[in-house]
Amino acid sequence: MAIEHDYFGLLESGPDGSIFWSETVELGDQAVTVDLTAPDEDDVSQAALDVAAGMIASLEAIDRTSRNAMVSELDDRTSEVIEFILQQQESLGDDLEDYLVDISGDTHIDIIRSLRLISLTILADEHGGTEPFAVLEYGLDPDETDDVLLVNLNTDGDVQSVTSAD
Repeated sequence: MAIEHDYFGLLESGPDGSIFWSETVELGDQAVTVDLTAPDEDDVSQAALDVAAGMIASLEAIDRTSRNAMVSELDDRTSEVIEFILQQQESLGDDLEDYLVDISGDTHIDIIRSLRLISLTILADEHGGTEPFAVLEYGLDPDETDDVLLVNLNTDGDVQSVTSAD
């Protein structure tokens, strides 16, 4: 079976009924991997695909919202954003400045600004549910897949949580 959509084209399901679509999109000077996935084609609606296409089209705004959510967690000394930043400072030491795109004197903000958006994963079967509909993956070093922050969004594009990959 298959689902057809104006943005995604023909989405054919695998032998197990799952759907997977992948594309690389440009965001400024970054290449971002965008994946759309669902374990069962029957759980994917046209509305979910429309929302997913809208998120991809507004990736810049979603990125800004996600970074603002990270900044808002800087007040909580136990947040995963703070833990991630401290871990990056410890593991990179003096080399940290090599990863920063701007050095303003506020290291926490500089790290958030310098994070690269590595990927956006859309869980199309979670449309309208309580689980994340989209997950953005950020890292200072796009080749280091263990040291990342994940921003979970609901169907409306609102941030549900910011977590580390641990």
